[in-house]
Amino acid sequence: MIEKSQITQILQNYKNDRYRLMDILLDLHKIQNYADTETISYLAAALKMSRVEIEETISFYHFFSMEPKGKYNIYLTDSITANMKNRKGILETFEHECDTKINSVSSDGTFGLFTTSCIGMNDQEPAAIINDVVFTNLTAYRVRELVKGMRNGLNLEDLMYENYGDGNNADLDVRSMVCNNIRKKSIILKKDYKPYTFVKSGIKKFTPAEVVQEIENSNLRGRGGAGFPTGLKWRFGSQSQGEHRVIICNADEGEPGTFKDRVLLTEYPEMMFEGMVAAAYATGSDIGVLYLRYEYTYLVRFLNRILDSMRKQGYLGKNIGGVEGFNFDIRIQLGAGAYVCGEESALIESMEGKRGEPRDKPPFPVEKGYLGYPTIVNNVETLVTAVKILHFGAKWYSEFGTNDSLGTKLLSISGDCKFPGIYEVEWGTPLTEVMEMCGADDVQAIQVGGPSGMMVSLKDLSHLNSTQLMKWYKPSGMEVAERFIDRRLSYSDLPTGGSIMIFNNQRDLLGEVVMNFMEFFIEESCGSCSTCRNMPYVMKTKLKKILDGHGVKSDIEDLLSWGKTLKASRCGLGQTAGNPILSSIFNFRHLYEKHIQSLTEYDTDFDLEKSVQSYQKFVQKEPVLFHMK
Repeated sequence: MIEKSQITQILQNYKNDRYRLMDILLDLHKIQNYADTETISYLAAALKMSRVEIEETISFYHFFSMEPKGKYNIYLTDSITANMKNRKGILETFEHECDTKINSVSSDGTFGLFTTSCIGMNDQEPAAIINDVVFTNLTAYRVRELVKGMRNGLNLEDLMYENYGDGNNADLDVRSMVCNNIRKKSIILKKDYKPYTFVKSGIKKFTPAEVVQEIENSNLRGRGGAGFPTGLKWRFGSQSQGEHRVIICNADEGEPGTFKDRVLLTEYPEMMFEGMVAAAYATGSDIGVLYLRYEYTYLVRFLNRILDSMRKQGYLGKNIGGVEGFNFDIRIQLGAGAYVCGEESALIESMEGKRGEPRDKPPFPVEKGYLGYPTIVNNVETLVTAVKILHFGAKWYSEFGTNDSLGTKLLSISGDCKFPGIYEVEWGTPLTEVMEMCGADDVQAIQVGGPSGMMVSLKDLSHLNSTQLMKWYKPSGMEVAERFIDRRLSYSDLPTGGSIMIFNNQRDLLGEVVMNFMEFFIEESCGSCSTCRNMPYVMKTKLKKILDGHGVKSDIEDLLSWGKTLKASRCGLGQTAGNPILSSIFNFRHLYEKHIQSLTEYDTDFDLEKSVQSYQKFVQKEPVLFHMK
């Protein structure tokens, strides 16, 4: 049981601030791994909150608990890429070796075994987090050795079965077996910029208004998926009135299949933090927060070291870069496992110690965000890109990409390809070229933008070069020329936050892929909107009916109709929760139709005469039940 003195010390560390409840709970879980009723009551009194307020926060997040967990807590990812690489076999091995079932704790209290959504390791699956240590490329043998070592009380770091990963993954403050797998670099990943150049000299060359104007001139759009103009967001933020202004870096990349921000956090943290400083200078902000998904806890010590170094050099704190009155600092806020917190208003709710439920808009965060202050939220890739633009200029940036989609995009590529990893490509790059880069062949489908994006059919891919396309599709050359059209990565064609997942012709797209995506949305819904709370489950049930061979043509139309209902949801999660089914119907309708009983509207297997005969037999046997007065 956690000591009262320990709770008191944690509370003092955060000045009994109820809005730091997330940090308080995270520190408590480090000591005891769950919050018992007595501790919750103590917190409620100290923070002047109700027990219910604290319990609803604990119950919302995946990595918090009100029940005791194990000495070793294993979170095995349930991402589609893990399932494609024998996650089922890995789970069975864990269950056998730990002597417990999934989502339970072993009888001796040694092991807690839990399932979790994507942990950002799609290029090295199956993967698991064990007491905040990431284990990648799991096999049955490696699982047995891991469990044996844990039973013998060995240190988890000593149980790593691979060398430390490349780059900063081998840093003494990281020491992780995670690999970056950077496959292609362009203008952002190219290390042609010395960190902090803008803070040291650029700040004195630009006024805040000129920084905003330069970003506006570049037409940089947010790299989190929505694509809102970054310069416009900074301008709105600078014009909003408040006692403080806040810059938040959104590093809660929970979209399955996305891991490019993980690599930027590992290899380009100085540029990311410098981007936050530039945004603060441009908008007159004095508070900075990096909201980091809990799954990347292993990077916290390393990132805090970078921040400490910046403070010592005068790049954070008071009068940054010699600019009188420019005071700004950054702290790291860990999440606790909730995909919906990638939505900016849900993220702000989480930072304030609450359930990560999206807010109604307006007001927008740039008007009233964290603690009621004007708040500018940008993701990791956006901030890194902004630094390069401020150094090399908006004109330089406009030389890359297309007219409506300037610059480059970092892609997280995984699935059925030879070379999964990070690829920086110019906007406008054809998907066929992307397939060539990563060594994908026999491609059946490509999921662009994660489960909330679009499942693209092969008939949408083409350079109208039949020889080149024979690897992906096998009709005659004439059919290729007639049936294939180009699809390119751009905001006007295929926008993406970065996730590209590839599925070959051996994959069951509906039963294996789409079903996994729908289960993800059901699991991750905050439950606030009735549409998002109910419709994904209803749609999944209808899909299962079709896959079980009981569907009819009207079931497909029902799915399309219900998908429209989801657009009434409050946030992007709910609005796109039906996309796995909707986009697969759009591009793979034939897969649905081959499962249904007939293309008629109703179930033609119903035999009225046979049903009447059954009824008559029952009446003859039990006539009293149907006696009419």
